[in-house]
Amino acid sequence: MPAAPAATTPLVPYGQGRVRGLGPAELGIHGDQMDRLVALGLPTVPGITVPVQSARDLTDPAVARQVVDLMEELVGRRVGDTGHPMLLRLVASAPVAASGLPPQVPGIGLTPTNAASLIDLIGREGDLYEVWASVLRLVAEDALGVSPDALEDALEGVTSAPAQVEALLAVCAAEGTGPVPEDPAEQLALSAAALMHRWDSPRGRRARRSQRLPDDLGLALHVQALHIGPWERSGIGTASSRDPDSGALAPTGTFHRGMRRSALPTDASGEPLDTLPGGTDLLKHTLATLEHHLRDVAEVTFELRDGKLSLLSAAALDRSSPRAGLRLAVDLATAGTIDRRAALRTVRPQVVQELLHAQLRLTGDEKLLAKGLPASPGAARGLVVLSSQRALELAAGDVPTVLFSSETTPGDVPALLAADAVVTTSGGLASHAAVVARGSGTPAVCGASDLRIDTVRGTVSAGGHTVHEGDVVTVDGRSGAIYVGEVDIRPAEPPAELDTLLAWADDVRVLRVRTNADTVRETEAALRLGAEGIGLCRTEHQFLGDRLPVVRRYLLAQDDAAHREALDALTDAQCEDFTALLRAVGDRPVTVRLLDAPLHEFLPHDGAYEDQSQLDRAVEMREVNPMLGLRGVRLALLNDDLYPAQAEALFSAWVTVSKEGITPALEVMIPLVSLPEELAIAIGQVHEAADKVEEQTGVRVPYLVGSMIETPRAALLADQLAVHADFLSFGTNDLTQMTYGFSRDDVESRLLTGYVERGLLAASPFVEFDLDGVGALVAIAVQKARSVKPDIKLGVCGEHGGDATSILRLAPLGLDYVSCSPQRVPVARLAAAHAALEEST
Repeated sequence: MPAAPAATTPLVPYGQGRVRGLGPAELGIHGDQMDRLVALGLPTVPGITVPVQSARDLTDPAVARQVVDLMEELVGRRVGDTGHPMLLRLVASAPVAASGLPPQVPGIGLTPTNAASLIDLIGREGDLYEVWASVLRLVAEDALGVSPDALEDALEGVTSAPAQVEALLAVCAAEGTGPVPEDPAEQLALSAAALMHRWDSPRGRRARRSQRLPDDLGLALHVQALHIGPWERSGIGTASSRDPDSGALAPTGTFHRGMRRSALPTDASGEPLDTLPGGTDLLKHTLATLEHHLRDVAEVTFELRDGKLSLLSAAALDRSSPRAGLRLAVDLATAGTIDRRAALRTVRPQVVQELLHAQLRLTGDEKLLAKGLPASPGAARGLVVLSSQRALELAAGDVPTVLFSSETTPGDVPALLAADAVVTTSGGLASHAAVVARGSGTPAVCGASDLRIDTVRGTVSAGGHTVHEGDVVTVDGRSGAIYVGEVDIRPAEPPAELDTLLAWADDVRVLRVRTNADTVRETEAALRLGAEGIGLCRTEHQFLGDRLPVVRRYLLAQDDAAHREALDALTDAQCEDFTALLRAVGDRPVTVRLLDAPLHEFLPHDGAYEDQSQLDRAVEMREVNPMLGLRGVRLALLNDDLYPAQAEALFSAWVTVSKEGITPALEVMIPLVSLPEELAIAIGQVHEAADKVEEQTGVRVPYLVGSMIETPRAALLADQLAVHADFLSFGTNDLTQMTYGFSRDDVESRLLTGYVERGLLAASPFVEFDLDGVGALVAIAVQKARSVKPDIKLGVCGEHGGDATSILRLAPLGLDYVSCSPQRVPVARLAAAHAALEEST
């Protein structure tokens, strides 16, 4: 039964709702949206909203007649007229976002009388009859009471759309509560009844409950004018305002010619927009206007009737591409629509990471070999190699390779740098392979424990797949996935707008951003990406690869003569490296950490000792837990010529580059301190080296000397350390390891993944800084250090300094800078700006 009409049912033409003080609660989401489009002066389909509170009135033919009359008056055409044809479309929307809405009803006003004339105008019989059949089936089942079985019987064996229309009209007349009327107002009333029946059905109520929406949630009904025009100049399409690949303002989507049913096809069919009749200029202008209104990438549904564009819907795109979002933010700020701070807030730091590294173009058909920890972002493919030697041989011929290994050692560094990607079965995000890969910008996956590497057979197996040495695999360092065969890769092509946005970030942020760099190559890469200096130069990393024997001879020297000879070689090598590094860093600050060599990383893993004495010495030095053993300042205090020699090499290098007009701000850092007395002795050694260089050269090298905070005890005694130190730098990798009691190379793949899956941890504490535990220690250390020296320089040089979430947690603790691997510097710059903006709100 039709609803009893209200005394006066409000009818709200598109564009008049806001004037009447109405919003989504009355107009529904769609009606409110169309009101805004009209207010912006954009081309919209003519329409009338029957508000939520009165929508059921539309099931009354008298009210429907009022709507038809008003629409004909607004448009200047008559529904069903064959001279200037117009049909109607009925659309429903809820006051809030909801799925499971009733379908649209197009083609209201079609009759056997006017169908032939409309077909002549359109030029394609099939389009019109397909639309008509869909409307008749909906009305028959949900408004005229025709049973589904009767409908199926009537349509059985009927394949052509014209024949289906004829069958549906007949079954409605025979089995329904009445025939399908020809009067457009009566058709509109039946269509409204059908939509309300769908909405009130048990299925509709279940859909609302699943979304936690009330059972009695109302609907607004919207009647739209549907102009009819020639097939080749009419249709419906969707478009977003930005090209997802380039991020440029360019309508991107598809167009479907002719009349369509209630929904667009979900597949990729349709024509590209550059074939749009009349071109895309008006559509581009419309999308640009919407971007400035929505302050987001816009997405529209539109129709074209005889070449005339009208919007059917418009909203912000749910998920825009990183490139599109970035370019939009900069464009809006440049135009003055938003300010620069708003633009900065719009772009997530993770987006910067994605733009700086190659990305896979996945189709869903890839064969996954295994997954591990995403140790270094980027994507690469190459031939499987199972030894460093093979990687170097193929790289010499410019053959791309992926190096697979159970773990890597300092001796593997040349191969790590030569390979296009690295995969290890053990180790974590702070492992040797991960650190080297991030420093060089090489994609890496670590801790892929499901992989089985057989070097004898030359195979790698996992997940039911086996690849052989020489086969092609593809590595995604962002997700930790390794795929069999070639996967399409999009190279990194950061847009120019990224530099603009990062410059704005530099103007806002308080935290300075440095880099962890040990070589000229890494330093130059970091400076290009905006690093303000070096926050951590790990001097032991300068002895990786070809120079590994130098530090190994020093560590394994059996007598004083061998010790002295090895130390001289070490000093010469350091002086050469420091000179090159200081030239690269220029007049910026550079923090040089004196030797912190965990013995297990620098002793031969393959048993290849130079002689028996080296082997005997190595056996004597073997440690059960080398990460907590004889390393850092402990090694230096047992070899009291080590740090003076390193410091002398550093200061001599500074004297050399100063003669070239380069004056880096030197900061010498003592690692793995637990006792204030350790730090005092080591600082004394550094001062003695400075005195010696001054005596030799007549130049007093300016420098600061400080301590790394890697042990909980050092954090708790930061005030005592600050008495001796000019600066303190938190090594959060080791500090996290020691605070949790985790062996970071063992637990990341074996334990922490399970902890995260079970909800014990939100994320690995080696990935995201632990504010509650490690953060408490840092806060204590900051407070204590500044109580002694209010202006003491404090920084972070662990890889947390390049993680956006970690920077947001670290910034309020009162630090001066963060330092991270070169490729993460832009991420840190933007994250530091976000931290400053968050603190200012």
